[in-house]
Amino acid sequence: MSNKQIIMFGAPGAGKGTQAKILAGKLNVPHISTGDILRNAVAQKTELGLKAKKIMEAGELVPDEIMVGIVKNVLFSDECKEGYILDGFPRTLNQAKLLDDIIAELNNGYPVIVKLSVDDDVIINRLSMRRVCKVCGTIVNLNQIKNENKCPNCGAENSFVKRDDDSEEVIRRRLKVYHETTQPVLEFYRNKTEIIVVDGSLPVDEVTNNILKHLKIAV
Repeated sequence: MSNKQIIMFGAPGAGKGTQAKILAGKLNVPHISTGDILRNAVAQKTELGLKAKKIMEAGELVPDEIMVGIVKNVLFSDECKEGYILDGFPRTLNQAKLLDDIIAELNNGYPVIVKLSVDDDVIINRLSMRRVCKVCGTIVNLNQIKNENKCPNCGAENSFVKRDDDSEEVIRRRLKVYHETTQPVLEFYRNKTEIIVVDGSLPVDEVTNNILKHLKIAV
């Protein structure tokens, strides 16, 4: 079942969330986005959200004890019996080691790592042009839509807002954290599982097809 157990890996803005959602639909397994879970907690002003809000807005990483608890609960739930796509975790070596314990408990084999490779300059441009529709939650890039004042999903006008963590200053800080803290996690997996590296700067459908070919799943 390993090709239905996937960890998406890559810098902020590399396209992990986009590809995870597409792959989840094609493989019929849940997309587990720790970022979405945290943002929902922030929006709902839960205890977790209040703790995480300041950390996220500064571009820092949320503490491991919070993240591990979230991930373990989801992976042990019935929805993940047939597999999962984990997006946004692990981001530190400690998280990777803690996830190893969870994987061992699950006893379903080791997940495949899918790394999306994108240059920092491309990511900075991508994220600085990213907007979220405040009506339906759709994420768009202003460079890739015909009308930057109208949501292509729900049709709402002037509904786009820029996330606090998409300012250039915070993006650069997030990339610095990624290179210093998250990139070493990839080395942790070198001798543990298959690592698929795909060019994440290509068009979305090409990236998806390349991932599926590596996974030996018909496109």
